Amino acid sequence: DGFTIRVYNRTYSKTEEAVAVASQHKYPLIGHRDLVDFLKSLKRPRRVIMMLTAGSAVEAVAEQMLPHLEPGDILIDGGNEWYENTERRQKWVAEKGIHWVGMGVSGGEEGARHGPSLMPGGPREAFDALQPILESIAAKVEDGPCVTYIGPGAAGNYVKMVHNGIEYGDMQLLADSYDLLHRLGGLGNEDLAATFAEWNKGELNSFLIEI
Repeated sequence: DGFTIRVYNRTYSKTEEAVAVASQHKYPLIGHRDLVDFLKSLKRPRRVIMMLTAGSAVEAVAEQMLPHLEPGDILIDGGNEWYENTERRQKWVAEKGIHWVGMGVSGGEEGARHGPSLMPGGPREAFDALQPILESIAAKVEDGPCVTYIGPGAAGNYVKMVHNGIEYGDMQLLADSYDLLHRLGGLGNEDLAATFAEWNKGELNSFLIEI
């Protein structure tokens, strides 16, 4: 969609691997060996999406970048962080004029390949700068791209937390249903597969029942 994507990983072999895979699909991916060079190459305001394990790694990487960022630049944490950590980090970087967006990401393997659902929260002006990019990469449905401005602060991470809670509750319900039908109902695996497939044709149709 007209965006040039630049990537950096502290392990350069992983950067090279990502660039090689992208080139096979004709994606415009440019890899960088050095973090500072990577940051210098970005159009202002910089928009840096961090996909890291939630926790201390996020702050460690942010600390490395902050001396090389300018007021108005945007850091996006896509690691589904605990919302209170996001709020703390937003205050931390705001002192330097930097925007921090906590963005919930949902979709798993299929989302990575075909577009995820995105839940960004933080300063409205940061979202406005990110909106064309996020709408481009998000999953698409009849109503449009699966992304919207969730709200200020850590609203995006909070909504993702609620989303996960509902999802895990559904997964437990499905597991219990399977167990009860097997142990008390006497259904075998083939009958259970057929039952779940039938459920998935009606009002219970969902990704979780499908898998």
